[in-house]
Amino acid sequence: MTIASMTGYARAEGRDSLSSWLWEAKSVNGKGLDVRCRLPYGHDALEVAAREAVTRKLKRGNVQLSLTLTNTAAGPELRVNTALLNQLVTLVDELGPSHQNIAPARWDGLLAIKGVLESAGTDSSVDEDVRAARETAMKADLENVLDALTAMRQAEGARIEAVLLAQLDEIGLLAERAGACAVLRPEAVRERLRTQVAAVLEAAPSLAEERIAQEVALIAVKSDIREELDRLRAHVGAARDLIGGDAAVGRKLDFLSQEFNREANTLCSKSADVELTRIGLDLKAVIDQFREQVQNIE
Repeated sequence: MTIASMTGYARAEGRDSLSSWLWEAKSVNGKGLDVRCRLPYGHDALEVAAREAVTRKLKRGNVQLSLTLTNTAAGPELRVNTALLNQLVTLVDELGPSHQNIAPARWDGLLAIKGVLESAGTDSSVDEDVRAARETAMKADLENVLDALTAMRQAEGARIEAVLLAQLDEIGLLAERAGACAVLRPEAVRERLRTQVAAVLEAAPSLAEERIAQEVALIAVKSDIREELDRLRAHVGAARDLIGGDAAVGRKLDFLSQEFNREANTLCSKSADVELTRIGLDLKAVIDQFREQVQNIE
């Protein structure tokens, strides 16, 4: 299974006889899974389905879901309540002579009175059926947009995976170069120990033999980077296993990148050689790039 990125965008459109809608889904990096929904008024019930669907398909990332609904049907058919309008006209004729100081009634005023114009709507049971069918279609398109978002995140993850594997190759190569460094050859280590012990004896010629042995052991430990190199190699193997697995690995790879950095820092602090220090700095640079990429992984 290819690792997945946390970054992606997708959209899905749908329509029925009365309206059209557009789902948009966008995700960016996040420590956990955070879902935010923006839905039209009256469609709040879809938020529960949206959150459940995102939780099924994604493990990490800040996800934003939005639904835009557009009415595509013609405006409602209007009809005149003739009986009410006739009553109003009769009333105006009757009251007109006794209220000559009031402006005569106008047709636009009469038509604006509540009840004169009525909407020739459909039966309420038909409206409910249409609404239920629309909601079902919207939920199907919600699944479609999340599937498209998941596919995009996986495609981006495949590109990141190739970069991570190349960086792991470079980390392994630098660890091998550090292990083969001339300063770590046995004769070089012995010579360095002799020089450092001589410096200790010169500074404190009256040191007891036991204390000298302790100083020699301390110098040897401080100059030995074999453990750091072994752990770097082990971390490279662990990272490859994680990348080749089936689970979400972003958090674990982030932890490993911290371990990589710790070993590289220790290697640099123990180094008493220009070549080894240069290798350590190159390691730190690659590890930093590795960690930046890992921040995008689910």
